[in-house]
Amino acid sequence: MNHITVDAAFETVDHDDFPAMLDVDRYGKRSSAFDKIISATHDHFWDPLDKKYIDFTQPFDMKNEYLVDPKLTAELQTAVADKLDEGQRIHLANRLQQYQLSSILHGEQGALNMSASLCHIMLDPGAQEYASNQCREEARHVTGFTQYIKHRWGKPEPVGGFLRNLLIELVGSGLVWKKIVGLQMVLEGLAMGVFASYFQYANDPVLVRLMQLTMTDEAFHHKFGKIWADKTIPHIGAEARDQIEDWAMEVYQSLLINLSDPEQKQHIYAEVGLDWQDVKNAMLEAFTDDFRRTQMQESTNIFRVLIKTLLKANIITNRTAGFYSGWVDMDELKAEGDQMVGDAIAEDGIKFLKQVNGTGGTVMAAE
Repeated sequence: MNHITVDAAFETVDHDDFPAMLDVDRYGKRSSAFDKIISATHDHFWDPLDKKYIDFTQPFDMKNEYLVDPKLTAELQTAVADKLDEGQRIHLANRLQQYQLSSILHGEQGALNMSASLCHIMLDPGAQEYASNQCREEARHVTGFTQYIKHRWGKPEPVGGFLRNLLIELVGSGLVWKKIVGLQMVLEGLAMGVFASYFQYANDPVLVRLMQLTMTDEAFHHKFGKIWADKTIPHIGAEARDQIEDWAMEVYQSLLINLSDPEQKQHIYAEVGLDWQDVKNAMLEAFTDDFRRTQMQESTNIFRVLIKTLLKANIITNRTAGFYSGWVDMDELKAEGDQMVGDAIAEDGIKFLKQVNGTGGTVMAAE
């Protein structure tokens, strides 16, 4: 009941039950559910340490240029921006991007550990092979974001607050459904929205390329979660469904409230003479519920992407639809189809990788 496993493809054993993996009958019981994702792995291979894919040594004027369009820096959309000159605003915006990208790095590390933990418990050989592939891909994301942060700032910012606690909960959880929903749906859903925003609004070509390459992997990770949902959600009882649905809603609420916690960034505000309490008050004044609803009209808004991810996985039913409809038009989301934000960006990235890898024509130089 706790694991909520109804399809053999997602059958699991305890993390320390390695003898179960040695059962001779198990090797021949391989689901074909993940074969297409596995076989496509070579189509989106990239090496973050090879300059033919991405060159982290390309310079960027961090002192005089915004790394990302300043409209994506929440603090600059409040009254505190009026207290700063242009140089201070650029410094603040770019340092806050360091914090944001560090959070992404920590999220990728969490995804690496979670996918590695799935290798220990997934009994189906196909599911286990998929999880090992994802583990490899998350590892290169850790390398990629580490390299980017190293070349722009030196080292990452620490992770704290709700995100740290969520990652620790998911990595340490013994509940398979929580790992899959938390990793493949919540975190991957958020990631596709975040990466699409960076791809659209980043001014650094290296950052744009990093986001696109990462999205070529993440699009497939999301598909694994969708396969689980399609094979599981329609075939479980109301109690189990409610358990999953309620947990997902609680995580959404917590992310909405805590993801931009000013207290975690008070040392950054101090660099330009701002007090974090003043920043917090300004953000509370500026970011009303009406403002957030307007923001969620954008297709790349991370919370809109997350809601759509849960809706398309049938993890939002009539029980909770009323809560989410307070933020987005649920009928509009339903009418959009299954195409997720970032899918087109990932497809173009795969075309680039096929050319670089010699499987799709002439090598195309990175912009």
